[in-house]
Amino acid sequence: MLVARSIALFVLAALLEIGGAWLVWQGAREQRGWAWIGAGIVALGAYGFVATLQPDAHFGRILAAYGGVFVAGSLAWGMVADGYRPDRYDVTGALVCLAGVALIMYGPRGR
Repeated sequence: MLVARSIALFVLAALLEIGGAWLVWQGAREQRGWAWIGAGIVALGAYGFVATLQPDAHFGRILAAYGGVFVAGSLAWGMVADGYRPDRYDVTGALVCLAGVALIMYGPRGR
Protein backbone atom coordinates (compact mmCIF):
# COMPACT_ATOMS: atom_id res chain seq x y z
CA MET A 1 0.00 0.00 0.00
CA LEU A 2 2.83 2.43 0.81
CA VAL A 3 4.46 1.78 -2.57
CA ALA A 4 1.20 2.50 -4.43
CA ARG A 5 0.75 5.73 -2.45
CA SER A 6 4.33 6.74 -3.13
CA ILE A 7 3.98 6.11 -6.87
CA ALA A 8 0.71 8.07 -6.98
CA LEU A 9 2.39 11.00 -5.22
CA PHE A 10 5.31 10.88 -7.67
CA VAL A 11 2.88 10.97 -10.60
CA LEU A 12 0.95 13.88 -9.08
CA ALA A 13 4.19 15.75 -8.36
CA ALA A 14 5.31 15.24 -11.96
CA LEU A 15 2.00 16.49 -13.34
CA LEU A 16 2.23 19.61 -11.18
CA GLU A 17 5.91 20.38 -11.81
CA ILE A 18 6.02 19.57 -15.51
CA GLY A 19 2.60 21.08 -16.10
CA GLY A 20 3.56 24.20 -14.16
CA ALA A 21 6.77 24.64 -16.12
CA TRP A 22 4.86 24.07 -19.38
CA LEU A 23 2.30 26.72 -18.41
CA VAL A 24 5.07 29.23 -17.68
CA TRP A 25 6.69 28.31 -21.01
CA GLN A 26 3.40 28.81 -22.85
CA GLY A 27 2.77 32.12 -21.12
CA ALA A 28 6.25 33.54 -21.71
CA ARG A 29 7.56 31.95 -24.89
CA GLU A 30 4.30 31.45 -26.73
CA GLN A 31 2.88 34.83 -25.59
CA ARG A 32 -0.23 33.36 -23.98
CA GLY A 33 -0.05 35.87 -21.16
CA TRP A 34 0.29 36.35 -17.47
CA ALA A 35 -2.67 34.14 -16.55
CA TRP A 36 -0.80 31.13 -17.93
CA ILE A 37 2.36 32.16 -16.10
CA GLY A 38 0.42 32.64 -12.86
CA ALA A 39 -1.25 29.25 -13.16
CA GLY A 40 2.17 27.72 -13.76
CA ILE A 41 3.59 29.35 -10.64
CA VAL A 42 0.69 28.01 -8.56
CA ALA A 43 1.21 24.50 -9.97
CA LEU A 44 4.94 24.66 -9.24
CA GLY A 45 4.21 25.68 -5.65
CA ALA A 46 1.75 22.80 -5.27
CA TYR A 47 4.43 20.40 -6.56
CA GLY A 48 6.69 21.47 -3.72
CA PHE A 49 3.98 20.64 -1.20
CA VAL A 50 3.09 17.26 -2.75
CA ALA A 51 6.69 16.10 -2.39
CA THR A 52 6.35 16.47 1.39
CA LEU A 53 3.54 13.89 1.45
CA GLN A 54 5.84 10.99 0.50
CA PRO A 55 5.90 8.30 3.20
CA ASP A 56 9.73 8.23 3.30
CA ALA A 57 11.20 10.86 5.64
CA HIS A 58 14.47 11.49 3.76
CA PHE A 59 14.36 14.64 1.63
CA GLY A 60 17.45 13.72 -0.40
CA ARG A 61 16.10 10.27 -1.24
CA ILE A 62 12.72 11.64 -2.30
CA LEU A 63 14.20 14.31 -4.56
CA ALA A 64 16.80 11.95 -6.04
CA ALA A 65 14.16 9.38 -6.90
CA TYR A 66 11.77 12.04 -8.16
CA GLY A 67 14.44 13.10 -10.66
CA GLY A 68 13.89 9.83 -12.52
CA VAL A 69 10.14 10.31 -12.50
CA PHE A 70 10.66 13.84 -13.83
CA VAL A 71 12.76 12.57 -16.76
CA ALA A 72 10.22 9.96 -17.82
CA GLY A 73 7.28 12.29 -17.15
CA SER A 74 8.81 15.08 -19.20
CA LEU A 75 9.11 12.83 -22.22
CA ALA A 76 5.53 11.62 -21.76
CA TRP A 77 4.29 15.22 -21.38
CA GLY A 78 6.08 16.20 -24.58
CA MET A 79 4.37 13.35 -26.41
CA VAL A 80 0.89 14.28 -25.20
CA ALA A 81 1.08 18.08 -25.13
CA ASP A 82 3.49 18.86 -27.95
CA GLY A 83 3.46 15.85 -30.26
CA TYR A 84 7.09 14.97 -29.44
CA ARG A 85 8.23 11.56 -30.69
CA PRO A 86 10.92 10.09 -28.43
CA ASP A 87 13.54 7.92 -30.08
CA ARG A 88 14.90 4.66 -28.72
CA TYR A 89 17.58 6.48 -26.73
CA ASP A 90 14.98 8.69 -25.07
CA VAL A 91 12.91 5.64 -24.13
CA THR A 92 15.94 3.66 -22.95
CA GLY A 93 17.16 6.58 -20.87
CA ALA A 94 13.73 7.02 -19.28
CA LEU A 95 13.59 3.31 -18.42
CA VAL A 96 17.04 3.50 -16.83
CA CYS A 97 15.84 6.49 -14.78
CA LEU A 98 12.73 4.62 -13.64
CA ALA A 99 14.88 1.63 -12.66
CA GLY A 100 16.89 4.07 -10.56
CA VAL A 101 13.70 5.31 -8.92
CA ALA A 102 12.78 1.73 -8.01
CA LEU A 103 16.22 1.07 -6.51
CA ILE A 104 16.38 4.32 -4.57
CA MET A 105 12.85 4.27 -3.18
CA TYR A 106 11.83 0.66 -2.95
CA GLY A 107 15.05 -1.35 -2.67
CA PRO A 108 15.26 -3.60 0.39
CA ARG A 109 16.96 -1.92 3.34
CA GLY A 110 17.83 -3.25 6.72
CA ARG A 111 15.63 -1.08 8.94
